[in-house]
Amino acid sequence: MMNPRLPRRPLGVMCALALMALTSIAHAQWKWRDADGRTQYSDRPPPPSVAEKDILQRPSNAVRVAPAPGAPASAAASGASAPGRAASEPSSREKVERERKAQEDKARNEAMAENCRQAQNRQRMLESGVRLRKGTVGGESQPMTEQMRQDEIRQMQTVITANCK
Repeated sequence: MMNPRLPRRPLGVMCALALMALTSIAHAQWKWRDADGRTQYSDRPPPPSVAEKDILQRPSNAVRVAPAPGAPASAAASGASAPGRAASEPSSREKVERERKAQEDKARNEAMAENCRQAQNRQRMLESGVRLRKGTVGGESQPMTEQMRQDEIRQMQTVITANCK
């Protein structure tokens, strides 16, 4: 009998896990009220001219470099009167980008490890010789033939090669 916890389509499971891992990135949104009172949404921080009280939502790992005290917003944005800020802004953006990339890599590695584990378990079951049944298009189940078993073993080996490192 086929184990219901094991996926029939490991590639589909791998894609689904990868998409789920990337959804946290989609939630990293800034939300603020502009000078005209309209609500703005972006994946980048608001311009320096937006006051802290007008920022309605920020990502949990957000870093926003505040303008220098007493410096006009346009000068701070151009970096003319605040050369230290111009030098620190790229590094903070680079840091956020590195952190985002590290989170993506971690999620991808976790998904690959899970796919590897599931494929290895499925392959062990297929190679054990236990009688298995496979579902048909009509919703019925039929005994798995030796050819079907060999095809699935090859499919699991492909998944293992791609995900187990």
